[in-house]
Amino acid sequence: MKLPTFLPASAAPAAPPLRDVALNMLGALAAIAATGLLGRLSGQPWLMAPFGASCVLVFALPDSPLAQPRSVIGGHFLSALVGFAVLGLFGGGWPAMAAAVALAIGAMQLTRTVHAPAGATPLLVLASQPGPAFLFAPVLLGSLAIVAVAWLANNLRRRGSYPRYWY
Repeated sequence: MKLPTFLPASAAPAAPPLRDVALNMLGALAAIAATGLLGRLSGQPWLMAPFGASCVLVFALPDSPLAQPRSVIGGHFLSALVGFAVLGLFGGGWPAMAAAVALAIGAMQLTRTVHAPAGATPLLVLASQPGPAFLFAPVLLGSLAIVAVAWLANNLRRRGSYPRYWY
């Protein structure tokens, strides 16, 4: 059967081997469990929804520039800072949320820290209006924990495979 001409001719990439899928799942499980447990032990939240999407990148697409430590840690941290700046200047509401996401994207591009899940981080800041400790936990500590587990899990699978670069 011939595909209509408006669809691209290329096919989706092949699924990874089942062993890799299982290891990726275990890595994500360990990263989110670690952030949850460390948060519970510290009495500070170390989990936030964008971290689930971060796990998709660091475990399923670890070679992507979006999955590198500078992007995971820097992207979330910078986007949270942008969220706090916009919150302080304009308050909450959807116009401020739109501006915060746009500004976070620009800031990540200029600093070479683009991390797609971090695009949700300023939305979280504006929606929940947390205190400044939010930058430390969950943003910084949680993203560091995810990168640490990704480093361990990805290098157990293939030595020297993650990260491609640190800075």
